[in-house]
Amino acid sequence: MKLSETAVRRPVFALVISLLLLTFGLMAWQQLPLRQYPDVTRPEVVVMTSYTGASAEVVELQITNPIEDQLSGIEGIRTIQSNSARGISRIVITFSERRDLDNAANDVREAVARVMRQLPDDADTPLVMKRSATEEAILYIILGSTRMTGLELTDYARRTLQERLSLVSGVSNVLLLGAQDQVMRVELDPDALNARQLTVNDIISTLRQENLELRAGRLQGPQRTLQIQISRDYNRLEDFQRLVLRSDGQQTIRLGDVAQISTGARNTDQVFRSNGRNVVGLAIEPISTANPLDVIAAVKQELDHFRPFLPDGADLDTTFDASIFIQSAINEVYFTLGLAMLLVVLVIFIFLGTPRATLIPAITVPVSLIAAFIGIALFGFSINLMTLLALVLAIGLVVDDAIVVLENIHRHLDEGKPPLLAAWTGIREVGFAVIATTTVLIATFVPIIFLEGTAGQFFREYALTLAAAVAFSSLIALTLTPVLCSKLLKAHSSGERQRLMHRLLNWLEKHYRRLLEVGLNHRWLALLVLILALSGTGWGFSQLPRAYAPQEDQGSIFIFVRGQEGASAARMRDSMMQVEERLLPLLDGPNLSNITLQAPGFSTQGDNSGFLILSLKPWNQRPDDAFTVLADIRRLMADIPDVVIIPRVRSALTGGGGAPVRFVLGGSSYEELQEWAGIMMRAAADNPGLVDMDTDFNETQPQVRARIDRERAALLGVSAQRMGETLEVMLGGRAITRFEERGREYDVWLVGQPRALQELDDLGKLLIRSDQGGQLIRLDNLVSFEEVGETPRLPHYNRNRAITLSASLAEGYSLGEALDYLDALAAELLPPYALIDYRGESLDYRTSSAAIEIIFLMALVIVFLVLAAQFESFVHPFVVLLTVPLGLAGAMLGLWWTGETINIYTQLAMIMLIGLSAKNGILIVEFANQLRDQGLEFRAAILEASRRRLRPILMTAATTLIGTLPLLLATGAGSESRQAIGLVVFSGVALATLLTLLVVPLTYNLLARHTGSPETVSRLLEQQQNHQSPRQ
Repeated sequence: MKLSETAVRRPVFALVISLLLLTFGLMAWQQLPLRQYPDVTRPEVVVMTSYTGASAEVVELQITNPIEDQLSGIEGIRTIQSNSARGISRIVITFSERRDLDNAANDVREAVARVMRQLPDDADTPLVMKRSATEEAILYIILGSTRMTGLELTDYARRTLQERLSLVSGVSNVLLLGAQDQVMRVELDPDALNARQLTVNDIISTLRQENLELRAGRLQGPQRTLQIQISRDYNRLEDFQRLVLRSDGQQTIRLGDVAQISTGARNTDQVFRSNGRNVVGLAIEPISTANPLDVIAAVKQELDHFRPFLPDGADLDTTFDASIFIQSAINEVYFTLGLAMLLVVLVIFIFLGTPRATLIPAITVPVSLIAAFIGIALFGFSINLMTLLALVLAIGLVVDDAIVVLENIHRHLDEGKPPLLAAWTGIREVGFAVIATTTVLIATFVPIIFLEGTAGQFFREYALTLAAAVAFSSLIALTLTPVLCSKLLKAHSSGERQRLMHRLLNWLEKHYRRLLEVGLNHRWLALLVLILALSGTGWGFSQLPRAYAPQEDQGSIFIFVRGQEGASAARMRDSMMQVEERLLPLLDGPNLSNITLQAPGFSTQGDNSGFLILSLKPWNQRPDDAFTVLADIRRLMADIPDVVIIPRVRSALTGGGGAPVRFVLGGSSYEELQEWAGIMMRAAADNPGLVDMDTDFNETQPQVRARIDRERAALLGVSAQRMGETLEVMLGGRAITRFEERGREYDVWLVGQPRALQELDDLGKLLIRSDQGGQLIRLDNLVSFEEVGETPRLPHYNRNRAITLSASLAEGYSLGEALDYLDALAAELLPPYALIDYRGESLDYRTSSAAIEIIFLMALVIVFLVLAAQFESFVHPFVVLLTVPLGLAGAMLGLWWTGETINIYTQLAMIMLIGLSAKNGILIVEFANQLRDQGLEFRAAILEASRRRLRPILMTAATTLIGTLPLLLATGAGSESRQAIGLVVFSGVALATLLTLLVVPLTYNLLARHTGSPETVSRLLEQQQNHQSPRQ
């Protein structure tokens, strides 16, 4: 190896290379952003179209369907989801991760523009919005007070906090939660209006005409010009009470005569509470590319500036804080990284017995890991849980190169060679093996780059970081390691501990050689071992439970609450108070630290929804994990009437609190879909593994349908718009004009008095003014009212009418088992033309499972071809890769023993096992080829190569196992994913190492007898050239 020879000859040159890598690595580490996970952006474009007054069926037919038809041809669409509701269509187009969001949004705009002529004339222009699917709140702030009212808290939060926090770098949006927006409430009394012959439209017209602020022009004189402004005089409560509605010279009717006027909240039913008290909340949403830790730190710093200046009695605090989990998980990984390095160095010391020899890998391993940050920076990645996890696993890989070189040089030193010659000879012997193992490991990770979807974005950084660490470790092993060996290793008498280790290793080598001699006489024994390993691997893949990702305790629990269809916000608030009453005693327990409640839920939910976040105490301060607390809460909430309560933990990879099971039924009619959903729900109720089952469709929401007698209305000169405006104001309320207070404008909210409008008959008494002579007509002469059940939402999925069944998983029941069960149930109970699909985590699981299997095969093929090129043989790579089933069998044994699932983490660890299992086979096969080249007989070469490679194989296996042990035994934030990878690597490497020592020599003996080394052809060519030379 010319590079290694140059390094031994020019030690300063080798040292400078390592110092440069160390310097640039440290610089990159300081400048790299810190995140929880890789930057996972799933581009989404939302198309919103308003069609006021149209039913859900009309919106679906005239708005949603035409737009979806135009969108279907756009490149890179992953899914199209839509909801058609009364008066609005909402379509969400999710694109593949490789699609540029700006270009995708432009394509959507063009498609919408093409369909505009097909939409109803009175529908609003569709609004096209870009968003990243990862946008969600990372911090909840609560503002409370013992003295301030809800109105005052809202005003302070909006004026001071929201405006300032929205300017913090990295903040995308600041949502105000539980806000009681101040308005001038004008509550109309229908009886007072009727008695004075006034209508709602009269009030609206008067307010709009009188409460104006206009420029009336300017007065221009010889010396100066004056602007004339008509001022708005209605800003105080008394001003509106005195507003004249009508005056005939004898009687003046004012607004205060027909309405109760007060300054108050627009919506008194909305509530946001923290630990049992009413507060106002602010939710911080970051830009998708921002570092959440930096954003949260900057927001908290801003809050610290506010606290000294808060009004008397006010307090400011945070509840849900994503940075707690992120920072805790990253700290845990850093601790695991340091512990793994310490344990690896300790193992090397035990094997080699001298501090000088131990110092060499203690230097080269940190240099390799720090140099890996150069690769992370060049690839544009961040320091996150995946890249740090890759570095933890890299410890066992990068130390292998150093050990292989160090052990071989140490052996030559023990044979009496001087240090410089021992370094020269030793690196020449194992240089090819180092390059071969490095190439194989990198080739193993290459296919992961092509993994699509969320999992692909997550693990691309993981794979490339590992590849960078292995590549740099190989460079350092070929340059710095032999230099350090030539300078630090000395021939010396062995101490008692070292002599004991040598005696133990010599004893192992002796008995291992004897075992091989017996095995070589029973060459088919290797086939039996391989058949058993393949059978165990096949059994594991077919029988072990499967999931998308291991469930993680992220320190919080989300609770979704849904009331009966049509339930009012006030009724939902009462139900949420019952839920809170059950939960509040848990604050005195050991697990819970905060309860945040919101009702109704977020904007995409209705009045009959509620939402809670339970923040748990730090992991080391509570006895139970989130899943135990979740089970307790589920039991605690079981008997609360009139609501469906669904508690969930946050998803590990996809984020949010969505159901892991989301099974989509598609068809042509909702009647048939609802029938199918009912059949599936009733059958699935017998499966204890599925809990909290629900659907996203309900057609029984009570509605009041107003039917206008249009002929009579036209005859009497009353427009539908005027009747609709009257009902809207009296039943829901409407902002008519504005008033000013303390430099800020607020709405004047016109609404009917709730106590006066409680029955359908009360609506009929309302008066409408005719255009023909101003005649007053009762509403019940023009409109009939009836209570009906109306479909609130009509969902589509991938352009088909669809109903989604959602469910959580009971403990011990995997996502793969749930989806397989539902698939089988649908095949058995539903007609063959029923469409089956998946959403959310279920879709990611299905797509990633198929992709991982293809990537595993790709990795095997690539490694085989790389080895074939290096060994100049197709037989030798086959022998080496026969170690892979051994590692997989060990992985399956570990998964079965612990009850862990086959998931995206364990599957990627299995891909790693291709390289980890193969490297021991490479050491044996490559050295056997060298010995055969030196003239040793075939059987003797096998025995000698296996014996002389036993020590480095045991040392590298021990360091890999010890380096993985902190992952296997991890606790705290995010430990579940680390344990999953650590389990597969530990159990796979352990079994593969034990069996490789037998299987590789036996299969080499069986298959490679008539093969040669990579130099065979070169020697033959040289012989033929020499043979021809004398003739010439």
